Amino acid sequence: MPEIHLTLGTDIRGPWPQGTQVLYFGMGCFWGAEKKLWVLPGVVSTAVGYMGGTATQPTYPLVCTGATGHSEIVLVAYDPNQISEYELLKCFWENHDPTQGNRQGNDVGSQYRSAVYWTTPEQENWVRQTRDAYNSLLESKGFDSITTELADASKFKFWYAEEYHQQYLIKNPKGYDCHAHTGILLPEMTALSN
Repeated sequence: MPEIHLTLGTDIRGPWPQGTQVLYFGMGCFWGAEKKLWVLPGVVSTAVGYMGGTATQPTYPLVCTGATGHSEIVLVAYDPNQISEYELLKCFWENHDPTQGNRQGNDVGSQYRSAVYWTTPEQENWVRQTRDAYNSLLESKGFDSITTELADASKFKFWYAEEYHQQYLIKNPKGYDCHAHTGILLPEMTALSN
């Protein structure tokens, strides 16, 4: 049964147009993180879910205990001809605090950790190079080192969160949208370095 994105009008589970790429982002509470990403031109669809843990069939109450090892994740399906990996990662790095470990602001627990899971080698290169550039800049401004979990998405299953959580801030416009961030902008990058 299709689950249609309330803003983008696409099925959150696909299939998406040929050439669509997928990245997974953990930026703390997935409600606000999803909204930050679905507004970007070139994003085909988003969905929230759980990733990075070991339990099967995780649910929100179980993930919130911290015992499953999952983090709250936003799946981002995008057209690489309309939006670059750099632009997606700029949104990711600038809209949370990747130095806080197992928390974002007042949200504390491993489920709120910063994470990026890639699906292509080019994405991995962009993730690592933007992380390194942002980490150097943050450290020069007195922040701790970045603690973001980086991994190939093939190592984990993405479990879709309950329907209630999908596009939560469309359904609940005054809902919780807490995101800690550093206020530091990612340096401009136009190409991968060798």
